[in-house]
Amino acid sequence: MYVRRLELVDFRSYEQVGVDLEPGPNVLIGANGVGKTNLVEALGYVATLDSHRVATDAPLVRMGATSAVIRCAVVHDGRELLVELEIVPGKANRARLGRSPARRARDVLGALRLVLFAPEDLELVRGDPAERRRYLDDLLVLRQPRYAGVRADYERVVKQRNALLRTAYLARKTGGTRGGDLSTLAVWDAHLAQHGAELLAGRLELVAALTPHVAKAYDAVAAGRGAAGIAYRPSVELPDPTVDRAALAEALTAALAEQRSAEIERGTTLVGPHRDDLSLTLGPLPAKGYASHGESWSYALALRLAGYDLLRTDGIEPVLVLDDVFAELDAGRRERLAALVGGASQLLVTCAVDDDVPAALRGTRYAVGEGTVRRV
Repeated sequence: MYVRRLELVDFRSYEQVGVDLEPGPNVLIGANGVGKTNLVEALGYVATLDSHRVATDAPLVRMGATSAVIRCAVVHDGRELLVELEIVPGKANRARLGRSPARRARDVLGALRLVLFAPEDLELVRGDPAERRRYLDDLLVLRQPRYAGVRADYERVVKQRNALLRTAYLARKTGGTRGGDLSTLAVWDAHLAQHGAELLAGRLELVAALTPHVAKAYDAVAAGRGAAGIAYRPSVELPDPTVDRAALAEALTAALAEQRSAEIERGTTLVGPHRDDLSLTLGPLPAKGYASHGESWSYALALRLAGYDLLRTDGIEPVLVLDDVFAELDAGRRERLAALVGGASQLLVTCAVDDDVPAALRGTRYAVGEGTVRRV
């Protein structure tokens, strides 16, 4: 799989730009702040319907414009597919596949499989559990796009259930004798258990498959300096076998019943996959709080490379993006990383200094300026 062409209209800093890309290594060179990351962010958005830099769509639209368009031609197994997304802040995005309107924007998921590593990924190691949950769910959708619907359904249920609990909490706080109407809470419990079990099972299966790839990738990047391990940390006690959907639903239902009073008291849902975490360890110690800056950087990179390797094991050849990574690595790590990713069907590298990129990865080169991209 590779992206043959990318076009942007009113996306971030670009009023209008188009660039033809090649299989193999592509290096985007330019000073900081000229828009290199904006290009790969657009491709990441097509792959995940999400930005790795911001939580909302509004910053993706160029100042003064009302919408942004991302258009890319993806080649897979010798066939080309045109994918178009129109981003309209505050409204549902519109999508087209092969010039035909898609019923929902998420119908484009799977058209472009892409793994992106960026400096923000340090938060996978140092940040809150939400960052690691997002990492798992994004990778889950890349492997099996149907999980985008599972994820959306679960998030909708949690939002509705939280609204109900919040209303009850506020009623109690203001002196209401009945504490709000909770007559429909059991219905939302059933929905949460159903969709939560499906999402939880997917994550557990993913972590089991991902674990050896993380250990291998960290060992390769860090040259054997420490053993990396991951483990899923659920908010409920899991049954055995842990990936049986019915058993997981029963476990969630029991935990919701047990936490009912606490949830009403706090006005929020305390049980479910949205409260889980992915544990990261280096040797016997947790990576968060103990790993050095270099170890944290290597670990974050290993998580992305592990996802890339897992997709390839599944028979998927994703596009790989390394956004401003080589400037943070010493010479040894640069060469080891180059050896790991040199065989990618398509590799996009952004850098401010051309010499930071190992010679084996320089491939096709592009000069990025203020609103322009030019092949050199």
